[in-house]
Amino acid sequence: MLDIIAQINAIHREVGTRPGDDGEDVTVLLRRDYDTPAEDVWDALTDPGRLKRWFLPVGGDLRAGGDFQLEGNAGGRILRCEPPRLLKVTFGGENSLVEVRLIPAGEGTTLELEHTVPLAMVGSGAGALYVGPGWDNALLALDLFFTGEIGLDPVAAQDSPEGREFSRRSIPAWTAAVESSGTAGAADTAAAVEAALAQFAPEGDSPSA
Repeated sequence: MLDIIAQINAIHREVGTRPGDDGEDVTVLLRRDYDTPAEDVWDALTDPGRLKRWFLPVGGDLRAGGDFQLEGNAGGRILRCEPPRLLKVTFGGENSLVEVRLIPAGEGTTLELEHTVPLAMVGSGAGALYVGPGWDNALLALDLFFTGEIGLDPVAAQDSPEGREFSRRSIPAWTAAVESSGTAGAADTAAAVEAALAQFAPEGDSPSA
């Protein structure tokens, strides 16, 4: 059985803003430790045969400068590919950037995922709630993949009762990160919470206590 609270607490979440190329950017940062060497984590992130077992099938020209497309999800361009430490891509648009950094930590690995978008695109730091819970699910699925607990269909696992409950608990965790960042007002945050519930946990009216 999935220890949902432990899995929620295993992820560090930050929301912030910083100067970008065309104004200010909103940054969403996740950090999680895995008891797996960086080379194996890198392989799980970049090998199509392994990636589809915990995330989604991917196709395209999978090299630096090439384009990729996730099945039923976003596509983009591979900007940097430096195994086994750094992967940077556009994700769903030229101004939406995702960077994954792998940092050896003893016999394991610390994974950092940073998603950056222009402030003008999302309006405030509350935009973190549109992507943060989804990335939480991805980091959970990667852990379950390494421990052998994920099934053959990761999408079905996310849509299971346990997966929905994980998403419901992810939303208040991201709400707290937004509030502590001071990057969004109460109205923006409330609207983003409602949108996140509809997107990530549509069967729940409110996050579980």
